[in-house]
Amino acid sequence: MATSAFEEIVDTFAFLDDWEDRYRHVIELGKAMSPLDEALRVPATKVTGCASQVWIHPVIEGGVFRFDGESDALIVRGLIAILAQLYNGLPVADVARVDALAEFDRIGLREHLSAQRSNGLRAMIERIRQSAAAA
Repeated sequence: MATSAFEEIVDTFAFLDDWEDRYRHVIELGKAMSPLDEALRVPATKVTGCASQVWIHPVIEGGVFRFDGESDALIVRGLIAILAQLYNGLPVADVARVDALAEFDRIGLREHLSAQRSNGLRAMIERIRQSAAAA
């Protein structure tokens, strides 16, 4: 279950044969994201379990889930951008149904992440799921 925005990422990754091109694309996705307001970079929005500094700020309006995020690492910022494409705009009840790790496997990204980055990705996904469940 993926959004149409995420399907566009899947299509782009299918076009990019070289892992270095995919890596650069992830970084570009992160650079294109709007920065998270400094006032939202607080302990309550910080994601633990990531090697980098990561903040996820969920917003639920009218039963629709979205989040904004930030990281001090370019590649992690790109992972946040991909997660945003995967989750933003979903009904809050559907967030738990998304198998984000399987979706990342579809674009061949997880196999190229270090163990620390993979743990961080799982921590971000867990924070997103917890935020939606609490709504």
